[in-house]
Amino acid sequence: MSFFDLKGLLQPLTGIRQFGKKPHTIKLPDLLLNTADRYRGLHHNDLEACIGCGNCSTICQNEAIDMINLENIEHKDGDSGLRPRVDNGRCCWCALCVDVCPTGSLNLTKDYIFTSEDANDFLWIPGVDNPEGNNNLSFTSDTNTSLSMYQRVPMRELDGKERVKSFAEVVLGYSEEEARREAQRCISCGLCTNVCPDHMHIPEYINAIAKGNDADALKIIYDNNPFPEMCGKVCTRRCEEVCAIEVRGEAVAIRWLKRYATETAPTAEKIKEIVNPVIKESNGFKVGIIGAGPAGLTASYYLALRGFDVTIYEAQAHAGGMTMYGIPKYRFPLDSIDKQVDYMKSIGVKIKYNTKVGKDISFEDLYKNNDAIFAGIGFQNAWTLGIENEDIPGSIPAVDYLNIINRGDSYDVGKKVVVIGGGNVAIDGARVSKRYGADVTILYRRRVEDMPADWEEIEGAEDEDIHIATQTIPTRIIKGDDGKVKAIEYLKANMVADDKGGRPRPVAIEGSETILECDTVIGAIGQEADYSWLPESFKDKIEVKRGMMIVVNEFNQTGDHKVFAGGDAVNKTADAISAIADGYAAVIGIENYLVKK
Repeated sequence: MSFFDLKGLLQPLTGIRQFGKKPHTIKLPDLLLNTADRYRGLHHNDLEACIGCGNCSTICQNEAIDMINLENIEHKDGDSGLRPRVDNGRCCWCALCVDVCPTGSLNLTKDYIFTSEDANDFLWIPGVDNPEGNNNLSFTSDTNTSLSMYQRVPMRELDGKERVKSFAEVVLGYSEEEARREAQRCISCGLCTNVCPDHMHIPEYINAIAKGNDADALKIIYDNNPFPEMCGKVCTRRCEEVCAIEVRGEAVAIRWLKRYATETAPTAEKIKEIVNPVIKESNGFKVGIIGAGPAGLTASYYLALRGFDVTIYEAQAHAGGMTMYGIPKYRFPLDSIDKQVDYMKSIGVKIKYNTKVGKDISFEDLYKNNDAIFAGIGFQNAWTLGIENEDIPGSIPAVDYLNIINRGDSYDVGKKVVVIGGGNVAIDGARVSKRYGADVTILYRRRVEDMPADWEEIEGAEDEDIHIATQTIPTRIIKGDDGKVKAIEYLKANMVADDKGGRPRPVAIEGSETILECDTVIGAIGQEADYSWLPESFKDKIEVKRGMMIVVNEFNQTGDHKVFAGGDAVNKTADAISAIADGYAAVIGIENYLVKK
């Protein structure tokens, strides 16, 4: 017998020496040890604070986290409805998932003991399988320790006192280095894409910018938005409102990054060179487009790429719709509009200017000579104020005033201007008046926090020394001896809570009449579409609900299957990105109707 055989025979007998000695292991849970304050134990998730961004799943190098649906979690804007599930058999407790959680909802606890004879029990949902874990948190993150970058790269702007001297563009844009830094803040959760009306590929183009691939970013953007420089300058950016980073910091500057990418192509020729659009051969179908606004231009662009013969009929002398005639040039310069429109023309879009449907050409002729019609009309007609003397000289709707200025004509607002309203159009009217040297006051019936205008526009107005008088209800315009505006009377208001849970409503204070002298009153309380182009004979199929909104299906098709519609006259959100989304949806509808039927 060899030495090794003998050793193997005798070795088990050495265990006899351990009898009576203190054991090295202790049967659980007889003894629990105190853990360090930053101990990395089992996961816990605050299900209410979590937004289901999936950043924890993406960072996990062991693929120990996946995202699942829970019955009691609702999908909504800014919340995917998903929650993380952890495979504790794979987890190495590195805590990277905690370090990158933008909301701080995912943490590790001091709990480290979990035993089961069933391996499936180790696949659990933090916050569901250990709801009490929130009382024993250890490894957590805050904005100082998190790997996420919560502070936005500031945007450079002209000084408020300087910019009111001209219509020079206020926002100066990101430099290449600034854009790269800002783009690196994106965690690619995709919540922004879900809420964007056009479902733009936001994380994809931001990641391209972060990697220095500006041309790729532009190609990605043009995949479903042919008017991106406009969106990069004046979009209402609902995408930023649901940005995961905004929960504890500042949202990624999605709009400014889109602007950066589009401005890397300074001409229409450069856009075409980079995007390199594929234009299909003619399919023989003709489509007539009413209006060269964002909806009409979008529909025209993608229809032309698909081989349709497209002609836009535009009532004005320039394309752009309300983005051209309603948005001041310090926000959206003319050369930005021209560059994008010229690119669309270069791929085959035809535009007939100064051609109003219903006046210069009948809708019946358009209908007869085309295989499909798309109506992309905006809200050109202002609502009346409903107060005494609003029709006298010196009283003008904001949309009319902005139209006059944007088409290069003049309108003397005098030394003192009062603007009525709280939306972006009201702010635009006020800021344009300021650039003509007027002392401007905005009268708004609710509080500043209730104003529907973009907060950046409100801040811009305040920076330009425009006074916002809140909780004021105009009652009448006072006429001078010359028959023109002399002053405006308004009542002060208290905010009263709404019994049904809505926002507080203003209630006039009796006896609080106040007179404010002014030379011009600019009304901006809302707009509506002009349907004079639509003949009575078509109204039995093309339904205009309550005289305001055209009724369409999911492909923006009206009751007359040959006619499609989009933009403000269809979409009550009344913003450019929604109009673009409508135009894109109609393209699919028209193609299905004509080519695939």
